[in-house]
Amino acid sequence: MFCFLLIPALAFSEPLKQIIEEDPWAESEWETEEESQQSWLRRHNITGFAELRYGHRTQSAIHQRQTSLAEWRLKLDKETSWQGFNLNTNIDLLYDDIEPSQQLQLDSGNGWLDIREFVVQKRIANTDLKLGRQIMTWGVGDLVFINDLFPKDWNSFLIGRDEQYLKAPSDALRIGFYTELMNIDLAITPEFDADRYIDGRRLSYFNSTFNTIAGQNAVITTDQPHGPEIALRLYKNIGAYEYAFYGYDGFWKSPAGFNIAKGKAIFPKLTVLGASLRGPLANGIVSLEIGNYHSSDDSHGTNPDINNSEIRGLVAYEWSPFHNATTNVQYYVEALQHYRQYKQSMNNDDITRDQYRHLLSTRFTYLSHQQNLTWSLFIFYSPSDHDAYLRPRLTYKATDNWQLEAGLNLFSGQKQHTFFGQFEHNSNSYISARYHF
Repeated sequence: MFCFLLIPALAFSEPLKQIIEEDPWAESEWETEEESQQSWLRRHNITGFAELRYGHRTQSAIHQRQTSLAEWRLKLDKETSWQGFNLNTNIDLLYDDIEPSQQLQLDSGNGWLDIREFVVQKRIANTDLKLGRQIMTWGVGDLVFINDLFPKDWNSFLIGRDEQYLKAPSDALRIGFYTELMNIDLAITPEFDADRYIDGRRLSYFNSTFNTIAGQNAVITTDQPHGPEIALRLYKNIGAYEYAFYGYDGFWKSPAGFNIAKGKAIFPKLTVLGASLRGPLANGIVSLEIGNYHSSDDSHGTNPDINNSEIRGLVAYEWSPFHNATTNVQYYVEALQHYRQYKQSMNNDDITRDQYRHLLSTRFTYLSHQQNLTWSLFIFYSPSDHDAYLRPRLTYKATDNWQLEAGLNLFSGQKQHTFFGQFEHNSNSYISARYHF
């Protein structure tokens, strides 16, 4: 089924490429106007793309539309420099036919405008300063995040948008300080930036209150905290290896508790300390990462309505098995702390978590057709939850400007309350056409 999604794209890509490259109307007024527009964009240092993207659920939807994705997007990027200051602007103009409300909400990414980046940058001696809305990331995992506690857009990731949209922006001050002893990254977010989490508006989810799959019939409402977040990274290269230590003080990024009195999901306080290591091993690259999640509002694990503390760990290895191909394997584990107290706090009919959640993943990428066609497959499988998530994708670069893509998001699980199992009826296929300028 997946391959058939791209057959029309491949069938028309070569004629499309010939038409564009041969320019049969190169002398026409239409072409002259287009060249003038391209020249205007270049003169003003504006880049970006225009894109159409459509997706459809492969199983019957539960409290959702069968169409999972139908949008038009115009991305505009611009860099401006003035007296040592750099201003980076990255905005998306969007028409989203699936979103029930087009009201503009910049924090959640709803509406016709998404400001991805609007940040001023200045270098002073050995210090970098970045102030404004920006995308931040660190850690060594591939689509597995431990010490990267910057906001994520899980809706975009699971419905078939480009992978770059998994990272949501933060309104923050980021300071990079570089010395021979070590390098320091400090990110201060004055007001908490939550994930763009699964709330039932776009994707169905397991609702523990009703003990069933819910969607637009039970959209999650939250009581979002007001307060700052502070994230710190200390890192240094020793030989070919990069060592890093992390700290975070803020809140759980997605709802991790419930306020019974208000009837709303909450974001309890969270403190994280962690470390990572990345460097060469044999013919590849090995990565290790660990993080200690301290759930400050439930330090002893006795409150059933707030997430327990956890220890999270990752071991990964990446290599190139043959020419134009890369692959990696990852093992990730979550260890629930104070498990005995957690079990005792639950009612007999409550669904309880296992003490350990194991997750295996692998990504395989291959470039063919003079590296114009990218074959990609990402697989998540949890032997403890007995669920899985597959992300096959084909991307074809038809010309220097045109890019065609088709992919699938396939979920499977033995139980409807596990992380991937709850999304089984959200499984979807998608296609896109993008024009770069």
